[in-house]
Amino acid sequence: MDLNLKKDRNVRRKPSVDVSTMVYGKVPPQSKDMEEAVLGAIMLEKGAFDTVVEILKSDCFYVDANQKIFNAMIRLAGKSMPVDILTVVEELRFMGELDTVGGPFYVTRLTNAVVSSANVEAHARIILQKFIQRELIRISGEILSESYEDTADVFDLLDSAESKLFEITNNHLRKNYDSIDRVLVNTMKRIEDLRNKGDDITGVPSGFPSLDKVTYGWQPTDLIIIAARPAVGKTAFALNLARNAALHPKHPKGAAIFSLEMSSGQLVARILSAESEIKLEKISRGKLEEYEMKKLMTHGVERLAKAPIFVDDTPALNIFELRAKCRRLVHNNGVGVIIIDYLQLMSGSADGKNTNREQEISKISRDLKGLAKELQVPVIALSQLSRDVEKRKDGNKMPQLSDLRESGAIEQDADMVLFLYRPEYYDINQNENGESNKGETHVRIAKHRNGQLDTIKLRAILEYQRFEDDGSLENPGGNAGYQGGNNSFAGMRPGTAGGNDEAKLYIQKGSKMNDMDFGDEGFEDAPF
Repeated sequence: MDLNLKKDRNVRRKPSVDVSTMVYGKVPPQSKDMEEAVLGAIMLEKGAFDTVVEILKSDCFYVDANQKIFNAMIRLAGKSMPVDILTVVEELRFMGELDTVGGPFYVTRLTNAVVSSANVEAHARIILQKFIQRELIRISGEILSESYEDTADVFDLLDSAESKLFEITNNHLRKNYDSIDRVLVNTMKRIEDLRNKGDDITGVPSGFPSLDKVTYGWQPTDLIIIAARPAVGKTAFALNLARNAALHPKHPKGAAIFSLEMSSGQLVARILSAESEIKLEKISRGKLEEYEMKKLMTHGVERLAKAPIFVDDTPALNIFELRAKCRRLVHNNGVGVIIIDYLQLMSGSADGKNTNREQEISKISRDLKGLAKELQVPVIALSQLSRDVEKRKDGNKMPQLSDLRESGAIEQDADMVLFLYRPEYYDINQNENGESNKGETHVRIAKHRNGQLDTIKLRAILEYQRFEDDGSLENPGGNAGYQGGNNSFAGMRPGTAGGNDEAKLYIQKGSKMNDMDFGDEGFEDAPF
């Protein structure tokens, strides 16, 4: 009987399924030997930690004990203490984690896994590769699960997937330093190109010669803040910048407009008004005479249809969604300038929640600066001003840097800060000579990291949503320029603005696919 029982036990112990063939029996990518070798090298060689910490973070280690040991090393380095077997063991004991990692024996055993730190960088990069593979598997699983949900918004899924993938790149694949000789070669090449170019504009043109004379165009990697009180004309000015950039005769650049305040239809109506010189009120109400309708089509719709302008009116846009969309626009459509209307309406986190609004605005401004550097394009963000301007008793209503609303980080992160000021906004209808100053607009450059400070005077014709560089305002070098209505860019061949004849005025509606209207307005196209 005992023999039969023993026989039955042997039968039960025999595996009936080959574990290696099980679909969910796969082991995540890992390299325990490399992890032990790297940790051992750090405790053997003094400079090994500095090499590894530039490549790896604690969560890159697969083994939980190895994560805790690397965290102990980071804490020691933060205290400017040496990293060796004794200090690591003592730090783990102090944190109450020594027993969970396997005691002093396991820490000591790590040094037996390596002879020297000669190959520690190569070993660290292999660990990083394994970690990225694990993260891609995790993210792919999340995307797969979310995609099966019937209630999922397809655009939210795309934004979420791209932001998660970008987070891996941003957090773990950082650019290394360059030696000065390599930077010098690139810098001299750029200087030589500018010399041969024979043009004062080195960035994206604003369309206003007097402004371009000071800024030399909006420069790549710059964060430009344009601030003013409500109803001064921030949005109209920004749309003029986008239109001028896209339709510039010499340096056309694609422009992306992200509007968190107005719908795409309202924005396009403003651009049409500026381009065709038909009053915005008439366009908005549809009260157009026959000749005005023809003018709107020939001088507005036909020209703008060829302009590389992209409009997105997604409400409550957060910085992760913005970054994902901008990367696609720059890489796929050659966008050269990004305009955001306006900064205070953005949210800094994916869920739009943050207990401290000032910290959230600070993060948004830092991320916008990082976006400009990453994509190598200027980012223009509109901003509101605080009511402190109105409270001044000395009569001087010209905005100052301290008037920027909600965060001093905006002033700190920006490469350029411009303030719009119209005297008539404060019922000042005459200048010092008693002449009418209707439409006179001061563009004050209050901060310019790479250039001079100045105040430029433009003429605002807000009934047409236009700003003009009026030479009568005594601008240095000012003239009517090339931003003038239906006569602007005369003689330019169709299609040259966008680099091809198939360029369109693209409008992306809100993020909900079911809410998207394709063709409700004659000048809207689907975003895909």
